[in-house]
Amino acid sequence: MTDSILIVDFGSQVTQLIARRVRESGVYCEIVPFNKADEMLDHFNPKGIILSGGPASVTGIDAPRAPDRVFTSGVPVLGICYGEQTMCEQLGGKVEGSEDEREFGRAVISVIEDCALFEGMLTTGEQEPVWMSHGDRVVALPKGFKVVAVSSNAPFAAIADESRHFYGVQFHPEVAHTPRGKLMLRNFTHRISGCKGDWTMAAFKDVEIARIRKQVGKERVICGLSGGVDSSVVAVLLHEAIGDQLQCVFVDTGMMRAGEAEQVVNLFRHHYNIPLIHNDASDLFLGKLDGVSDPEKKRKIIGATFIDVFEAEAKNIGGAAFLAQGTLYPDVIESVSFTGGPSVTIKSHHNVGGLPERMNMKLVEPLRELFKDEVRVLGRELGLPEDFVGRHPFPGPGLAIRIPGEITREKLDILRKADVVYLDEIRKAGLYDTIWQAFAVLLPVRTVGVMGDGRTYDYVCALRAVTSTDGMTADYYPFTHDFLGRVSTRIINEVKGINRVVYDITAKPPGTIEWE
Repeated sequence: MTDSILIVDFGSQVTQLIARRVRESGVYCEIVPFNKADEMLDHFNPKGIILSGGPASVTGIDAPRAPDRVFTSGVPVLGICYGEQTMCEQLGGKVEGSEDEREFGRAVISVIEDCALFEGMLTTGEQEPVWMSHGDRVVALPKGFKVVAVSSNAPFAAIADESRHFYGVQFHPEVAHTPRGKLMLRNFTHRISGCKGDWTMAAFKDVEIARIRKQVGKERVICGLSGGVDSSVVAVLLHEAIGDQLQCVFVDTGMMRAGEAEQVVNLFRHHYNIPLIHNDASDLFLGKLDGVSDPEKKRKIIGATFIDVFEAEAKNIGGAAFLAQGTLYPDVIESVSFTGGPSVTIKSHHNVGGLPERMNMKLVEPLRELFKDEVRVLGRELGLPEDFVGRHPFPGPGLAIRIPGEITREKLDILRKADVVYLDEIRKAGLYDTIWQAFAVLLPVRTVGVMGDGRTYDYVCALRAVTSTDGMTADYYPFTHDFLGRVSTRIINEVKGINRVVYDITAKPPGTIEWE
């Protein structure tokens, strides 16, 4: 089995970035909330453990703690921000709150002693820019630790117990604002923890195919296709693993992009020759969504209706023991508040949360621990066409969450046409592969306009385009005004029902990529 790192989560908003950095270095890792870490260690055999940051104060009565086994397991431990503080507190050091000497944002650390964490990049006397975000700070070290770096407001900016391979940093090496933080994490995973860095998508594919075969046995599996990259990769992976035991079901919700249904059917029926049922359930979905405006209700209605359709199709084909889904790691992270743990639910995802008890089916989710960019790599490994693998992400609920407010067929038709124009201009400008995700949103707002000599009272179209690597954080794409003007002119001229276009320049956080 490949080497692995366990990340114990104390609720930091950037814990997922730690995982991304670790995986980028060729080491597999998993995130577990602090209150589940003890039981995770029963079956997960990590070469090293990373303690994340978090919003709590170590000085609080109910402050979260790492399980004692973390420090007695004999593997290296790296504490980041809150992780450093709780490690010190639990091992006999001391942490205090500070109103006057907090650090948020850019800071500079000075290395005062060499250590394995900085090996090959920083030596005694050198300085390094980092990103800080703390109020509390360590004021006394546990026995065996030494200070290896300081900052103006953190006398224990980096600490080390080289004999036990315990390390702590008050700053965040996982964020881009700590330029060489990725190298520090690599030092921990490779030099200190001894990971070989041999986790590749080819290796993942082989392991996952074996796992699917073991889980499924001789039973039949229904795979729900949504038209996106994730479910398509799942379908091809399953077909390679279990062949004719797989039955794909493509449910046309009526909320797909223009021409998407035809593209999906052609790819799977003709290119891969995978058994496919095409169920046009648009009347059913749109009927259930009639008059519904709340985004969470939309998602839940769509999720429940998907299950109903799959259940009916399973009966039609004579039964199936498993339902396969393209659930990804960010879906799980955003959807699930770990029971008693630190995470906060951002929004529900239609394919996260299990199946109703009435369905005698189990879930197969082979991508559940992968980020979006890793899924694309897996898709290429499986031989999916590049123009399909490289498509921008598309949400499971489809255009339903790109139309804030009530959904109608008229609004869907308007939005599809606007989206086609927008993406066409992006491709003509050679920007499609540079942008992580781009799409149009039809707002529930009408404004007065003038076309020719007549007055119009039509919808507002918002354009969204972001850059990202994994969808957990994102920034808006800086289009030129000429480009935005050209898109706006085309949409207003070519799409009846829209007379005003705006561009969304919100980053994630504080916003999400999708509007709902």
